[in-house]
Amino acid sequence: MANLTNGFASLHCAGAMHVDKGHMQASGLPFLSFRRCSQLDISRLGSVPRFMGAKSATVSQYYVRHRISAIRASTLSCLQDDTTKFFDFVVIGSGVAGLRYALEVSKHGSVAIITKAEPYESNTNYAQGGVSAVLCPSDSVESHMEDTIVAGAYLCDEETVRVVCTEGPERVKELIAMGASFDHGEDGRLHLAREGGHSHNRIVHSADMTGREIERALLQAVDNDDNISLFGHHFAIDLLTCQKNGEIYCYGVDSIDIETQKVVRFISKVTLLASGGVGHIYPTTTNPVVATGDGIAMSHRAQAVISNMEFVQFHPTALSDEGLPIKPKTRRENAFLITEAVRGDGGILYNQSMERFMPMYDDRAELAPRDVVARSIDDQLKKRGENYVLLDISHKPREKVLAHFPNIAAECLRYGLDITRQPIPVVPAAHYMCGGVRAGLQGETNVKGLYVAGEVACTGLHGANRLASNSLLEALVFARRAVQPSIDHMLDADGDASLAARWAWPTLPWSSLGDGALADIVERTRQARTELQSVMWEYVGIVRSTGRLKQAEWKIGDLESEWEEFLFRRGWKPTMVGIEACEMRNLFCCAKLVVKSALARRESRGLHFTEDFPYLEESRRKPTVIFPAAVQELTWSSKPLQRQLRCK
Repeated sequence: MANLTNGFASLHCAGAMHVDKGHMQASGLPFLSFRRCSQLDISRLGSVPRFMGAKSATVSQYYVRHRISAIRASTLSCLQDDTTKFFDFVVIGSGVAGLRYALEVSKHGSVAIITKAEPYESNTNYAQGGVSAVLCPSDSVESHMEDTIVAGAYLCDEETVRVVCTEGPERVKELIAMGASFDHGEDGRLHLAREGGHSHNRIVHSADMTGREIERALLQAVDNDDNISLFGHHFAIDLLTCQKNGEIYCYGVDSIDIETQKVVRFISKVTLLASGGVGHIYPTTTNPVVATGDGIAMSHRAQAVISNMEFVQFHPTALSDEGLPIKPKTRRENAFLITEAVRGDGGILYNQSMERFMPMYDDRAELAPRDVVARSIDDQLKKRGENYVLLDISHKPREKVLAHFPNIAAECLRYGLDITRQPIPVVPAAHYMCGGVRAGLQGETNVKGLYVAGEVACTGLHGANRLASNSLLEALVFARRAVQPSIDHMLDADGDASLAARWAWPTLPWSSLGDGALADIVERTRQARTELQSVMWEYVGIVRSTGRLKQAEWKIGDLESEWEEFLFRRGWKPTMVGIEACEMRNLFCCAKLVVKSALARRESRGLHFTEDFPYLEESRRKPTVIFPAAVQELTWSSKPLQRQLRCK
């Protein structure tokens, strides 16, 4: 159950972990130790259709020149085959957190990066604004801390905030040393932008494509690192865990190789989860299609502690296709983001009558934090019965607008809109999960050998609302902080390679299900996904109430039961895996975690606004925590496919 507790900087989880008494208590499992074997480079990473009908990712022209020489054969080839691979470190996710971590730990052991689609397809790649860091003499760590804590509605962990704001500048300098190119002013110094909630100009950026530039630089470095093997189009199914001495240990992950349609087991001494957020529990999100909450759901099933899931950040300004002069021919898989920096650079919000409205809601107007701006827009839309508002930057010099926002200008011009002359139609969209897998100051979780970084983690930095451009910063800082404890864990581990065969294998449904049954399952899964997203938007959106949250809980439970019953009636087995089916169970799992956390918070704080408790309550200034249950819920989405081992 969800409850409220204090503290983030130290991970107070051990006392909360109680192993089911039905499992044998054991001790002394030596860890894995493997001798090095040569690697083989294979220069291919083809795009293939995802299992059960989804479209494959397409490599953009931007990345053709920088493409990873893909799927290097795993290290330790003498101990592995096509379906079992052994590494010192396994990284799940290829955004800034996963790549930065991999580049550090690769100096100490073999590393596998497994990623769901193309290597660049991550939330990092879509981050437009930049990285916040104190790099100006007139700025200070204390000022950055204050801005972060105010934006986070005073729910942030102060020690975490101090660590991130203090270490951030060095992390940015490391990116520059690795080849990331950021914008400079006429004086030759880094151009520092300002965004909502910041008291100083401190956003390091590369026009309005900062994430793409960081991803490019990191992928290039990974491509040059012979100790890193990158496995594209591998979908992580479940973490491999066992119980020992009353605690849970992680020994890797099972995945689906979408190219070969095989289950591939990665056994590792250390696992870093950097799999991103949960945007696609909502119908409209700025997140790429890979953001289906896989890491949070896997961790929950592995009995990791989950925290602050009620705090879903809705970016106030995603492009509204409905307001464009030329409508897109097909619905976007993810909304196009209009960066916070547009408002930071002087952009003004109007309703469709060209009335400026933000000063009526907050003295900071367009520079108010995202939760305030999103609720203000939501209020305008509901009061006026309109579907979008307008963001105008056309009063600024044309050359400056095009220099600062070339990507946004080009995208809007594709649909007949010149942002140097016309306002941009915008609407809020699900953007960022401030909660996630509860982490300590070194990215550690209550599951031994499992570390987290990036959006999948809840470190205490963001509190109840993330300050603009603090996400890439947090990912960089915690990816680096997780390195030394990961190395220590790896070096302390001895091993038994036979451990890999002890978990049951997930199965693919090709041999036992006919084409008709598979087609039916595809269609019902798509319907369930759309229905879940609709429920989440209607009942668990920007403004909430206890009654609507309880309705959501009931509707999601019924929808999940109906979907699972349909699958099993058509011949699906609990051990079967497929991308869409596994994504669907992860979406159900994360949606339930959001609702459970939202019901537990009986106040309005930051991103969580409820009509029944519209004010802050000082006594409730605590994180929401969902501890692992001794007995998992009796649904497919809540149970790992593999039985948890009893380790000796």
